[in-house]
Amino acid sequence: QVQLVESGGGLVQAGGFLRPSCAAFGFGDDYLSLGWFRQAPGKEREGVSYVCVSDGSTYYADSVKGRFTISGDNAYNTVYLQMKRLKPEDTAVYYCAHKVNCDPSALIDAWGQGTQVTVSS
Repeated sequence: QVQLVESGGGLVQAGGFLRPSCAAFGFGDDYLSLGWFRQAPGKEREGVSYVCVSDGSTYYADSVKGRFTISGDNAYNTVYLQMKRLKPEDTAVYYCAHKVNCDPSALIDAWGQGTQVTVSS
C-alpha cells in the first residue's frame, strides 16, 4: 500500500541536466523524511539529499552541494531532485526513500525501485 515511484532518469552528457521525481503513495500524514540515495556499480550506497517534511530543512552530500537541489509540493507527496552540471561520477541508480526521522543516518523503512542516471564524458 505504501509506495514510492521514481521516474525521470536518463542518459546525458557531462554538464547536462536531469530532474528525476519521486511520487509517494499511501503514507498519509505518517511520514517524516524523504530523500534520494544512489548506488554506483561496485560502490556502497550513498545518501545524496534529504528533506525533513516537518520543517522543510534539507541535507546534501558534499559531492553534490551547489549542483543538486531537492524540492517538492507543499506536503512533499512528490519530490524532485534537480541535478545540474552532471559529472560522470554521478552515474548511478538513484533511489527514493522514506526515513523514520530527519537525521541523515536515520533508518529507512521504504524504498523506491530506482531510476538509472548515466552521465557520459
